[in-house]
Amino acid sequence: MSAPWKHPDRFVLRHVGPDTDETVEMLRALRLSSVEQLVDETVPSSIRLARPLDLPAPLGENELYSQALELSQKNEIFRSYLGMGYSDCLTPKVIQRNILENPGWYTQYTPYQAEIAQGRLEALLNYQTMVTDLTGLPVANASLLDEATAAAEAMHMAYALQTGEEKNTFFASETCHPQTLDVLRTRAGAIGISLVIGDPAKVDLAAIGAFGALVQYPATDGALHDYRAFAEQVHKAGGLFIVAADILSLALLTPPGEFGADVAVGSTQRFGVPLGYGGPHAAYLATKNEFVRKLPGRIIGVAQDSQGRPALRMALQTREQHIRREKATSNICTAQALLAVIAGMYAVYHGPRGIRAIAEMVHGATSSLAEGLRALGVRLAHDSWFDTLRVQGTEAEVKKWLAAAESKRINLRRIDAQSLGISLDETTTPADVATLLGVFGGDGSASQSAPKPAIPEALRRTSEYLTHSTFNRYHSETEMLRYVRKLEGRDLSLTHSMIPLGSCTMKLNATVEMMPISFPGFNRLHPYVPFAQSRGYQQIFRELESYLAEMTGFSAVSLQPNAGAQGEYAGLLAIRKYHESRGEAHRTVCIIPSSAHGTNPASAVMAGLDVVVVKCDEQGNIMVSDLEEKARTHRDKLGALMVTYPSTHGVFEEAIKKICAIIHEHGGQVYMDGANLNAQLGLCRPGDIGADVCHVNLHKTFCIPHGGGGPGMGPIAVAPHLAPFLPHYPSTVTKNDQLADVEKFGVGPVSAAPWGSASILIISWAYIKMMGAEGLTHATKVAILNANYIAERLGPHYPIVYRGQRGRVAHECILDVRPFKKTAGIEVDDVAKRLMDYGFHAPTMSFPIAGTLMVEPTESESKAELDRFCDAMIAIREEIRQIEEGRLPKDDNPLKNAPHTADMVIASDWKHPYPRELGAFPAPWTRDRKFWPPVGRLNNALGDRNLICTCPPIEEYAAG
Repeated sequence: MSAPWKHPDRFVLRHVGPDTDETVEMLRALRLSSVEQLVDETVPSSIRLARPLDLPAPLGENELYSQALELSQKNEIFRSYLGMGYSDCLTPKVIQRNILENPGWYTQYTPYQAEIAQGRLEALLNYQTMVTDLTGLPVANASLLDEATAAAEAMHMAYALQTGEEKNTFFASETCHPQTLDVLRTRAGAIGISLVIGDPAKVDLAAIGAFGALVQYPATDGALHDYRAFAEQVHKAGGLFIVAADILSLALLTPPGEFGADVAVGSTQRFGVPLGYGGPHAAYLATKNEFVRKLPGRIIGVAQDSQGRPALRMALQTREQHIRREKATSNICTAQALLAVIAGMYAVYHGPRGIRAIAEMVHGATSSLAEGLRALGVRLAHDSWFDTLRVQGTEAEVKKWLAAAESKRINLRRIDAQSLGISLDETTTPADVATLLGVFGGDGSASQSAPKPAIPEALRRTSEYLTHSTFNRYHSETEMLRYVRKLEGRDLSLTHSMIPLGSCTMKLNATVEMMPISFPGFNRLHPYVPFAQSRGYQQIFRELESYLAEMTGFSAVSLQPNAGAQGEYAGLLAIRKYHESRGEAHRTVCIIPSSAHGTNPASAVMAGLDVVVVKCDEQGNIMVSDLEEKARTHRDKLGALMVTYPSTHGVFEEAIKKICAIIHEHGGQVYMDGANLNAQLGLCRPGDIGADVCHVNLHKTFCIPHGGGGPGMGPIAVAPHLAPFLPHYPSTVTKNDQLADVEKFGVGPVSAAPWGSASILIISWAYIKMMGAEGLTHATKVAILNANYIAERLGPHYPIVYRGQRGRVAHECILDVRPFKKTAGIEVDDVAKRLMDYGFHAPTMSFPIAGTLMVEPTESESKAELDRFCDAMIAIREEIRQIEEGRLPKDDNPLKNAPHTADMVIASDWKHPYPRELGAFPAPWTRDRKFWPPVGRLNNALGDRNLICTCPPIEEYAAG
């Protein structure tokens, strides 16, 4: 370790788990003299980076904090009334401190292991119930990325639900938010859907053969339309009617489900989630029960545990896109779980009366502004509204108003040359209204009389919402705090133990990396403010892009994709556009190894490509002979290869350069999935290996927390020839700032905001700034060391399925549990559930091979924690041995009965042939820090047969 790292503020010492002594002990176990020797035996010499990464010298934690604060203050916080689905809001401090800023909530993994995720699942069920109540539709997901991609998902859903003669046209109202229309254009064009944008009052849906139609409610310029007649027209034409609805407006407006909507989509950002210059935010999609099997994203449902008590789980898990693969109708993998939790808790905290009061306050302020504007002789385009006014004037008047607004540090939306948009929110005060009137020539005062509501009688909501007791009992901070803490205590997170999930890289999300996202200078910026107001963000983006380009070996980066699968999608679209630019639009075949993560083929399908699967050999490597044959067979249509490196099987394939060369020889491009980039940093680079594009999972390698299943970010880095085909910014941004370079981009936006979930990019920027080149390279080496140490310790007990040519694994290893089904009746699920009794989350189950466990320790875990996990796995193997030897029955043993809840072990009736203590306290550390699974093993089949996706009566919940 070099001298500068010895300073106590050096971050690498905090991030990397094993110290020098532990490193030596692990190397001794591996019969190695140095980490470099291990790397030489793991990473092929042909791809090793010949020089250190060219990155700035690392900052200490306090230096980083000060720099981040300084950059946040370079952003100018104007009062933004820009709207378009983004609103400033007030995050209740009890939610900010105890959820958003709490590692007990943001370091959880996706709730695949339901028994140790009951708190988060309940919070997400609250979110679904909130959405179904407010939209008037019976089922909702939890959740999607942003409103624009939710609308695109709804379009794909309508396309997939067609029966009879297939139609190819989708209609979208011209009064939808402009960024929604931009994303729809991108998504429709990729799979050949004809997108028609127009006036719902004038379109003949039957004549154009529409399979679905989308409207905005309220319209993007604030107008309120009664869509009942249009809904009938959509249904008469045989299509699905989709409504993009403002979630807060539905507290006062007739919900979409009551005027004929089949699907409702929107954002829940204004329910307490900071603007963050565009994200992350949770989008919703609600629909009818008959369409649930095609619903994208995740659904939380109610099932039962082994004791017959209600318990929650992710329902219909086989719907997940990694199962559907090339038959997927969506590539959604990351959900915005953490943000959905915040939005749902916002509704819990305020309750129905509070939500209505906020909506009435916003509407009242808007109506007060409208009366004041009319008194000044200013023309309004509409007579009804919720929170947005369209102000009309001459071109000269519009320019004058915009200049006056800027002088008062106010952002107004320029809709066109002769009209402005003004959108108010829950932060708007009477003084703000007076200041706005001053922009239009007022004297700085506002009317004190109560304004008249401007919602037509036919559109006023009469139905109740948020009637469940959960939304009516936690309105004091004391009660809310206890509820949040109760749910937190039902979830296992990184605050309890390592989460050894392969391919998921559950590493330290350092406090100093997380703190800046709460700075007002970062979290109160609207995504469409003029660039001059976001200089701090722009510096972070420039630096982060340059760092990612250097670390991947590419020349250009797009930070827009707001999930890993979105990055896959954007990268494949760039490849398609490149081929098209060369007159080779027919290159639509995408070769994908059989071991690939399911989002790969799903993303390929979404990008309009035809998937061809290539085999893997017995060592888990791509079968080069099969690849050559497939590349030759499809050489005239070959568009791309998607490959993960190191492989999904956890090894550095020796033939990777040859694999890339074969694809290039036959006219294709190489897309490298960056899921395993944590094993490459500082040692090798995708661009040097031969890839043309690579997406980077910032929520894996670069420390954005998983947040219980999201947020995520998936920027793409590309070679020079693909740089012109990176996603461009939404038209709203290009119109406002007239970007000179936007014309060079060939792919439309893939997310609603120009830099995706901008606020969490700060986390990855901070991580790189503090680690530096030497620190990142050291972290990579330790990740490989930790994985090989686990493989060494567990190899005698669980066969390691794949190793590299020199017997080493990369940053993860696959444990084979399949033999135990024959010898002891034990399956991989039994091992996973038994690990809960030891206080651990299971490794990745049955991926990429059914009946196996894929373990990735990351560099953040100390040797002591690795040993604790290994001790647990070895103890479980001894329990299996007792079953094999007949000392425990196959149908009644600690694995089959796991996890053991407190209720189970204190029950007066204990009939199992092993002691209670073995069930509850199988290892010494469990007596010191026991995590009690709140429910027993779930009955998944029952939950799918009886799908319940909203909050049941409170009496049905498990006690406590």
